[in-house]
This record gives sequence, structure tokens and C-alpha cells, in this order.
Amino acid sequence: MFKFIVKYFGLLKSIPLLAYLFDSQFKLWLLITNAELLDCLDDIEAEVLSWKGTSVSLHKYGGLQFNWNGKEIGHIHSNGVLDIRFSQKIKQQLMEEGRINDHHVFTNSGWISFYVMKKEDVKYANRLLKMAYLKITNDVRLPPISALTTVC
Repeated sequence: MFKFIVKYFGLLKSIPLLAYLFDSQFKLWLLITNAELLDCLDDIEAEVLSWKGTSVSLHKYGGLQFNWNGKEIGHIHSNGVLDIRFSQKIKQQLMEEGRINDHHVFTNSGWISFYVMKKEDVKYANRLLKMAYLKITNDVRLPPISALTTVC
């Protein structure tokens, strides 16, 4: 459904507040139909906020944006689609592992999408976000790609 909306109604994102309205309605729907996903989103938010210098804000196209010093680490839509921008090299390495996808809109970029669908996906989502966080903070402890390939 998300891809359908983006493809055929994406131009509506330019209408102020419409993305936020859609996102809030989607969260209400999830509360009724898939409360576990809302718990997953809360767990991811709590983890990211535990890192030094991080904050959250509303993403301009709906969902929650994770920031460090005003720079976007990544964002997650209320349907569980986590979007993060990496270099093309890192994206390719992650794609080879088979757990992430091209970004749902920007396929020829460094953006990736990871679909959080159940509790087991939270750990991997947090690892992807931590990798982006360490990169954006220029932390020398950047984990190798192979560290992300362990089963969560």
C-alpha cells in the first residue's frame, strides 16, 4: 500500500501538513491492527535517543526523523519503513546481504529502505541506525559491514 500511495499520490506531499495527517491516521490504524509494530517503532526511538547528541523530529514526508546536531541520521515511517542514506559502496555491501532494499523512491542513490515488520527486526534496524550515527559523528569505531550480517 505504501508504494502505491507514494507512486500515485506522492505529489500530495507538497501540501502542508498532509503527510503528518496521513501519518497520524496510519498510526491509529496500526494501534487497532498491529500494535506490535508501534512497540517496535517506540523501541527504535528509545534506542536512538540513548545515543549522545541525538534528537527526533517529524520527518517532512511523515514519520519520525532521527537527528544528530541538526543532521539527519535516518527516518522511519509509521508503516515501519526505515530509510537511511549511506555511501554507494556501503549500500552495495548491505544490498548483497539481502536484508535491505533500494530506497522506495530514490533507487539510484545511497538511500536504503529496511522494512521493520516484527520485534526481531528492531535489532537490525538499530544496528543500521548506529552505523549511520557513527559515520555522521565521525566516530572511529565505525563497525564493519560484516558486523551487521549476524542474525538478529
